[in-house]
Amino acid sequence: MATQKLYAGVKLRETRARMGLTQKAFAEKLGVSLPYLNQMENNHRPLSASVVLALAADFGMDVTELATGDAERIVSDMKEALADPVFADTMPPLADLRLAASNAPAFARAFLELHRAYRQSHERLASLDEALGRDDAGPRSSPWEEVRDFFHYCDNYIDAVDRAAERFAAPDGKVQDVVSRASSLLREKGLRITIADAAEIRARDGGDLTISSRTAPPTQRFQILHQLALVTQNELLEATLDLARFQSDTARAIAKIGLANYFAGAALMPYRAFHAAAQEVRHDLERLADRFGASIEQVAHRLSTLQRPGLKGIPFFFVRVDQAGTITKRHSATRLQFARFGGACPLWNVYRAFETPGRFIRQLAETPDGVRYLCLARDVSKPGGSFNAPVRRYAIALGCEVSHAKGLVYADDLDLTNARAYEPIGISCRICERQNCHQRSVPPLERKLKIDPDRRGLLPYDVS
Repeated sequence: MATQKLYAGVKLRETRARMGLTQKAFAEKLGVSLPYLNQMENNHRPLSASVVLALAADFGMDVTELATGDAERIVSDMKEALADPVFADTMPPLADLRLAASNAPAFARAFLELHRAYRQSHERLASLDEALGRDDAGPRSSPWEEVRDFFHYCDNYIDAVDRAAERFAAPDGKVQDVVSRASSLLREKGLRITIADAAEIRARDGGDLTISSRTAPPTQRFQILHQLALVTQNELLEATLDLARFQSDTARAIAKIGLANYFAGAALMPYRAFHAAAQEVRHDLERLADRFGASIEQVAHRLSTLQRPGLKGIPFFFVRVDQAGTITKRHSATRLQFARFGGACPLWNVYRAFETPGRFIRQLAETPDGVRYLCLARDVSKPGGSFNAPVRRYAIALGCEVSHAKGLVYADDLDLTNARAYEPIGISCRICERQNCHQRSVPPLERKLKIDPDRRGLLPYDVS
């Protein structure tokens, strides 16, 4: 796998502005010439090793942050948006997309917002009968999508909420019985907790909080902690929401639920203790679930949030899909980014998890850009608790780049050096560049097609 050059012009400019330094003074502190600094700040040159070391030594910067950020996500999002048929043959070169994402991220996000507004308007026109007469028929982004993007561009890590949860779970550095402590605090606030046979998972009625006994114990614990966040951390949640500046009250309300869920997961699995345990058991999801009283899905999701500066975990991607292939949860701290619109690649092992319930499926996979991953998938179906209640069927996937695979127990006995062991996967068919994929559903929009009525291969056309 080719080594990527490190371009971090935006972070350099942000660091210099935060310190109140001129370019000349900043260049002197970094030990480089003024023209060289200017080129690095504008992403015309990658960061040199000496500059990276100077940033760490003189400015206390966590250098792992230089290789992260929004650029790759924005590039992936723009590439998918530009694959929309409305742009026809106007796909810019990948180098231009990377330049826009690195040097003008605000402009790139504005473009993505404009495209999303266009899609909203187009979908409303497609269902005109439903839209007619409604006051809210303007081309606004979906509140759900707006909240999803908020967590997506925060790296799925909310520092203030995460640290507050850790202070609650381990006030003296030692993890306590968080559910008992949460129950006591809620009683002090006038809430009586009852575990009862109820259809609703969690319901508050005045001073009564009812948790359904039909749910699994990890779900019951999670819901108690969720309610604790709403009652005791409301000021923190509201302040975080104020900073996010959501466009609608609906998006703000959805995000508040998301932040309360975040607090619940972070309290159930406090950062430092969970980070240490994950390294100790080599990220064995079942052992972590048993140790922290959590579900497999909760553990997998928590692993994807270990992005605290100075104490980062392995960068994972995490995704949950339903039986129709719809992505219902998604996050990636890796270079792998999921399709924002439509389903993901059918060659991905997450879709095979439904065929083998209760088992982990391992997959070595390679994306079209040549990056290789270790992917783990498992079904996480959720029984309704009674004969007449529906079963909610999902599958989750967790994975990382193979450079981190040795830190996972799931890499044992796999030949990570065998190129033929890696299955070719993509993001979605519309932006995938593979030419001979037997599972391709639609042709790539940025490629020309050759059609010969007298010949037929895997596909009824050839991709040039």
